[in-house]
Amino acid sequence: MSSPEITARIERLFVYPIKSCAGVELDQAVLTETGLDLDRAWMVVDERGEFVTQRELPRMALVRPQLKIHEVVLRAPGMLALHLQIDTVEQPAQVRLWDESVSAYDMGPIAAQWFSDFLGRKLRLVRFDPDFRRLSDRRWTGELEAANQFNDGYPLLVLSQASLELLNEKLAAAGRPAVGIERFRPNIVLSGLQAHDEDRIALFEVDAQAPVRLKAVKPCPRCPIPDIDPATAEIDTAVSQTLQAYRSDERLNGAISFGMNLVVVHGFDETLKVGQAVRADFGF
Repeated sequence: MSSPEITARIERLFVYPIKSCAGVELDQAVLTETGLDLDRAWMVVDERGEFVTQRELPRMALVRPQLKIHEVVLRAPGMLALHLQIDTVEQPAQVRLWDESVSAYDMGPIAAQWFSDFLGRKLRLVRFDPDFRRLSDRRWTGELEAANQFNDGYPLLVLSQASLELLNEKLAAAGRPAVGIERFRPNIVLSGLQAHDEDRIALFEVDAQAPVRLKAVKPCPRCPIPDIDPATAEIDTAVSQTLQAYRSDERLNGAISFGMNLVVVHGFDETLKVGQAVRADFGF
């Protein structure tokens, strides 16, 4: 990309090993076909195999993963740590994510009991089946086939630090406290952009060891999860109310958007790192 209109840098990186539980902030992460390595690799389901999230169980925000070499360690208030081996699963399972039937592997009775005890419902933990092909909506990705694990619909989410700062300015003007970017569950946070520049960028190029190209495909519509305080699991609708005043997105038929969903065009197995330069042109 010659003479880019925008230059930025990767300010923060996050993965969310278990869908709807707390994220893990990293200095670097390997980029795979389905997004950052281990992002949304696991998911909590109910007795029928239907996925559950913070929307109905806000205390999921208090489940905090830690990534180690061979395991993911989960901690939650009042609970002993749960150790999940990254390369170990139990029996196959079929689960439902939105309107899709998805192949997975059950993680066994100990993990099931841990989540059931903490969240107060009979639940199980499953791992995505890597042989299952779950693609993003081609109405948004066009010719690109973008694979996912248990992401809502797209491999990556990008936000700019400036977009959060603008929201916090509006919250402050209304006498409300500032919020952290963790509420919005991005994978990539960029500095050096103007607020919501990420809405208008078609292609991001990252200066990794080999070229990394990430295509913006869809604005991210917002559900009530940003109203949940990730530190306490308490709900306050100030964030949604504030966003409704200025973030209605015509591309989503007037729904609130905050951040952009990305797909990987080039750069599988490359490593994204905090501090890497990002170049882009407007054009979405």
